[in-house]
Amino acid sequence: MPLCREARDARRYGESEREESVMAKRHLGFKRAQSDIAKRQGVSEERAGAILAAGSRKASAAAKRRNPRLKSVKG
Repeated sequence: MPLCREARDARRYGESEREESVMAKRHLGFKRAQSDIAKRQGVSEERAGAILAAGSRKASAAAKRRNPRLKSVKG
């Protein structure tokens, strides 16, 4: 799992800070994100999937490098 900049710097310069607190977080998954959108916005699961897919299609190139699964969204 890649480390974020703070964790790399802490490791590089020997700081005794806990690295777990600054490690990059994993994506929670599309199904979980879909259900979170549905609950937050009060829409159906199907509509939440459409919202998530639209956001995935609009993701930047940098976001797609960090999460290559964004490239697999059709449309």
